[in-house]
Amino acid sequence: MSTAPTLQAIRYTRGSLQLLDQLKLPGETVFMDVKDCDACWTMIRDMNVRGAPAIAIAAALALAVELDAVRVSLETAGAVAEFVATKLDHLFTSRPTAVNLGEAVHRLKASASACAAAGVPGADAAEKIITECEAMLAEDVAANRAIGKFGADALCAAVGKPSGTPLRVLTHCNTGSLATAGYGTALGVVRALREGNLLEHIYCNETRPYNQGARLTAYEIAFEKMPGTLICDSAAASLMKQGKVDAVVVGADRVADNGDTANKIGTYNLAVSCAYHGVPFFVAAPVSTLDPSTKHGNDIEIEVSISHLPHSAD
Repeated sequence: MSTAPTLQAIRYTRGSLQLLDQLKLPGETVFMDVKDCDACWTMIRDMNVRGAPAIAIAAALALAVELDAVRVSLETAGAVAEFVATKLDHLFTSRPTAVNLGEAVHRLKASASACAAAGVPGADAAEKIITECEAMLAEDVAANRAIGKFGADALCAAVGKPSGTPLRVLTHCNTGSLATAGYGTALGVVRALREGNLLEHIYCNETRPYNQGARLTAYEIAFEKMPGTLICDSAAASLMKQGKVDAVVVGADRVADNGDTANKIGTYNLAVSCAYHGVPFFVAAPVSTLDPSTKHGNDIEIEVSISHLPHSAD
């Protein structure tokens, strides 16, 4: 089967960045212009752009756009390094849970500092950082395609059905083209299965409270005409009991040194249900999501948003 067209959440050319406003999906397809790092910070915080890999790529490309606009005023590599550090430190505060953003910040700050230490001209330092930001976009797509291939093979092996038997897979949240630079992580595994004629059906959870599954994953499934069904989060265990799920594959915002994984609320429920029903459970994530500095899951800072119901008149 030929590769199906996929959605594009990030549009970039040198000096210009647009991000798909995911809060308006599936009703509207609106791209937002990102003029600088401050605009990107707001879009990440407000979840106009989301998905751990996409957040990191968006931040890096926003830096590239703003650096390209001011590069003539940065005469030394030291000035470039200071500019890069200031902008990235601010971007890092937008979303604390996803480790990919922190990894990108560390990588780009280190590159800028190395240029300053080497005493290269400011113009060359700026060009190096911009080029590295752009390279991260291509690297993410390549990593996702590799995850898809290895993940598809792993799911088929774990399920243990006869070779060539299509699988019924369940996923949570959104881990596709809208959450990454392209193709996706967990949904990339599903795409790879489909490309190999090995996908019978894909179930996606709503993923409360932001409904990333209902708004985004279901949108990607419909866009590519995959055989899929949107289900409420609480229906997953029942599907497993009925023997309708061969494997579950999800993404991750951060993977601790001991293997503990942080992902959207509801992922733990799936893992427990899989353990009880004997359904293989997989986490698909790029190397940039691994965080050896966090020893176990209890140390991962989790973003929590609580809405209090009004008290009754009684």
